[in-house]
Amino acid sequence: MKWLIASDIHGSSYYCERLLNAYRLEKADRLLLLGDILYHGPRNDLPEKYAPKSVISMLNELKDEIMCVRGNCDTEVDQMVLEFPIMADYALISEKDRMIFATHGHHFNLSSLPPLKKGDILLHGHTHISACDTSGDVIYLNPGSVSIPKGGTPNGYMTFENGVFLWKDLSTEKYMELAL
Repeated sequence: MKWLIASDIHGSSYYCERLLNAYRLEKADRLLLLGDILYHGPRNDLPEKYAPKSVISMLNELKDEIMCVRGNCDTEVDQMVLEFPIMADYALISEKDRMIFATHGHHFNLSSLPPLKKGDILLHGHTHISACDTSGDVIYLNPGSVSIPKGGTPNGYMTFENGVFLWKDLSTEKYMELAL
């Protein structure tokens, strides 16, 4: 199965459309969203083409292919308009002998680790900075942000297939890789 993993759309119809174009080009089987879907939050400027209603429509068309966790900007009101579940704080994905703990990052992160075994993967967004850190007991991965990247990282996403994580910009150009 091929996953496309993204975070922090923040209501940008422009970047959501680019993400979904990448999803189709990648021929991914599932879209894993790590939260902050519709609202930009008080600390962020409005993203390009801020149009949450358009984002709702685009994502609802793929409701059977999306797994999503709740971000700090996601609310019960958002759940009322999105046709796929968004209110879980985390999702667990089993990958051979590892557990992937997928979350937004505002509750569980490197400073507040969930219960994971050595070699397991903490996957979260929230910081808007793509990352790959294999130096600790837990592998830390972050796809960055679709619409409001920070720290000089590109607007982008990750894919995961056959034990390999690839970080890509929205033109599908690879810029980082991790093979398990």
